[in-house]
Amino acid sequence: MGSSSSNARDAAAPPPSPPPSPPAAPSPLHVMDAEEDDENVKQLNECAALYLSLQDCLVDSDRNWKACQAHVQALKACEASRNKNEKNMK
Repeated sequence: MGSSSSNARDAAAPPPSPPPSPPAAPSPLHVMDAEEDDENVKQLNECAALYLSLQDCLVDSDRNWKACQAHVQALKACEASRNKNEKNMK
């Protein structure tokens, strides 16, 4: 008879909890922010590819600016050249 009270206790136990839900996916970049970034990059004209290459380097190097100095210097030189050309056109 002792075993029947044991079964009653087991039947009253709460059901196992469901497995935890997977973490939510990171929210995508707001569409307006992405469009704004695209417009800013387009304004760089011929330096846009260098800027994007710098961004890739920063992502690959975990935002290590020292590792990306060649990209930084190339972008800086491009901007200087571009600014010089704009002044000569005025």
